[in-house]
Amino acid sequence: MSRTRSFVKEDVVRAARTVFWNEGYEQTGIAELETATGLNRSSIYHAFGSKRGLFDEAVQSYFEDIVYPRLARLRAVPVGPDALHIYLHELRVMLLDGKTSLAANGCLLLNATATPLAHEHALRSVINIYCDDLGEAISAGVLAALPHLDPAERARISTTCTGLVFAAMAIVKVNPQSAAAMIDAAIAAVDTDAHSDHARG
Repeated sequence: MSRTRSFVKEDVVRAARTVFWNEGYEQTGIAELETATGLNRSSIYHAFGSKRGLFDEAVQSYFEDIVYPRLARLRAVPVGPDALHIYLHELRVMLLDGKTSLAANGCLLLNATATPLAHEHALRSVINIYCDDLGEAISAGVLAALPHLDPAERARISTTCTGLVFAAMAIVKVNPQSAAAMIDAAIAAVDTDAHSDHARG
């Protein structure tokens, strides 16, 4: 029985996540969540405590279902030398595919930073974890791609790529082409230094 309840809860959370992602936290009402999840208001509050409680569960599922699978190659041991290129190219494809939630709505967590939720300690902590995880993953990818580069130079490239990825995800719902151009710039930053590295070798 517990396994069935767990599965149903995951299904409900994913359905709610889609609504929050499409509409935004502030614009999402309980009625929309009832329709999406198939639960009535009292069931939602009983299971999650509040709309915010359901949103917190949706954010956790966003990490587990969306963020970490995308970063899997960059979090592997060891990280492959082409892992960062694969990640950036796949992200570019997703940003230009209007059918994906990322392309249509941007990043669920970055969107939340534009709402009053950004002032709450709990969400700020989650977003900081997200920033750290993405930055560390990209740094690992830069190290694998450019192992002989000076550490300070690798840090510069990592910061550049991380910033461009965040910027692309923030702007994509308004201007997908500009978002793709930012990813192209990140790819070029790695490629340029890779070519320079090989030339020095």
